[in-house]
Amino acid sequence: MSTQLDTAPAPIAATLDSVAAPRSVFRTKLGFVLAAAGSAVGLGNVWRFPYFAATYGGGTFLFAYLLIAFVFGLTIMVTEIAIGRATGSSPLAAFGKISPKFKFVGVLALAVPAIIFPYYSVIGGWVGRYAFSFLTGGGAAAAEAGYFGSFISGVWSPIFWLAVFIAFCAFFVALGVQKGIEKINLVGMPVFIVMLIALAAYGLTLPGAMDGFLHYVRPDFSELSVNTFIAATRQIFFSLSLSMGVMITYGSYLKKQQSIEKSSLQIAGVDTGVSLVAGALVIPVVVAFMGVEGLGQGAGMLFVTIPQVFALIPGGGFVGALFFTLMFIAAATSGISLMEPTVAALMEKTNWTRKKAALLIAVGSFALAMPTTLGFGVWNHIRIGHLDMLGMMSFLTDTLLMPIVALLTAVMIGWVVGPKVIAAVVTDEGKRFRAEKVYTFVIKWIAPPALVAIFASSLLLAFGVISL
Repeated sequence: MSTQLDTAPAPIAATLDSVAAPRSVFRTKLGFVLAAAGSAVGLGNVWRFPYFAATYGGGTFLFAYLLIAFVFGLTIMVTEIAIGRATGSSPLAAFGKISPKFKFVGVLALAVPAIIFPYYSVIGGWVGRYAFSFLTGGGAAAAEAGYFGSFISGVWSPIFWLAVFIAFCAFFVALGVQKGIEKINLVGMPVFIVMLIALAAYGLTLPGAMDGFLHYVRPDFSELSVNTFIAATRQIFFSLSLSMGVMITYGSYLKKQQSIEKSSLQIAGVDTGVSLVAGALVIPVVVAFMGVEGLGQGAGMLFVTIPQVFALIPGGGFVGALFFTLMFIAAATSGISLMEPTVAALMEKTNWTRKKAALLIAVGSFALAMPTTLGFGVWNHIRIGHLDMLGMMSFLTDTLLMPIVALLTAVMIGWVVGPKVIAAVVTDEGKRFRAEKVYTFVIKWIAPPALVAIFASSLLLAFGVISL
């Protein structure tokens, strides 16, 4: 270990010098980067990012997103990966090893993927259904008005595709870090990225697509508002898999020879690049065929507008099959990462085998997903305030838990144990931490007040107290 660890407080130094029992690790640096990028790259990029960008002013949103991602997002990512590698634990135990006062944060951090994975799997199941429809020649039917609403308001079909998605994720989680998580990302992520770029390039050749592209990339700073930065921050948490225990868990599988700083930059770069390409695919194609008003579909843009576009273009059946198959791969790599923290924590607590833990989490997640999937059909009348089941789950994670976990993490590192604890992990075995001064400044002085402001503003906006 580096001599820098000698300057850490005694409990921290002891933790760093005794990383528990032997733990599975990613075989290669590329495997770790692609697995973490696979966690970050998913429905958050291809489903949420385009409609967030469309809703919050296109290029204006991109400006806010890039600014926050490469200052604030990277800081949180480096912190979480370092905590994971330092402790060799799931988030449930990791926070207590860094500071016993913050042990409870591990429970909050683990609650995030435990809530997100079930409702995320509902949407993953929708993607699976659309991929199957296009692959079996049913793309024209999927593009018909009312198809999406009819499907999600049903009972057995959405439940079946929910089960398919969860079983797919559980299978790869049960295989383990190297044979399951690393292997699917080593194959799936490069294929996904190459095909997404090819689809985006094809989309830009369509008549009228460049108007949509300009709407997407041209900023209008008169539209820049607090709301834009709140939306960008929410998207960064979701897109980069921050404050949900994922990066801590994956960091615990990272070899000590690998650079946390470089890996974090690569993960953020891949994720941001995929988001930008996804926006360059979805928004121009929608504008080309439906005008700017077509962007008003919001989250339904992926399942309503895009299939209608595929029905209008030459070879749309093939392109649609490719698109939704890619979407399923991206959704699954993120679903696997959301499942892994709870599986890892259960294994730590019970000494169960990985297969047994994965099976229990899969069954539990399936049960927890029932209110969300039925909330579009037979339980559609159930509301908590003005929110449906999916909206409530999103509110709990996006608006409440994730900012709270991020804030407490920043306070713990910035003001309780000190940023040098993270710097000691990053610089272990002689590696450099080029952005250490920037990191220290952001984790101490930028992250805490910014997170408080975002958390308070989001709550006030949600309850209609303020309007920005």
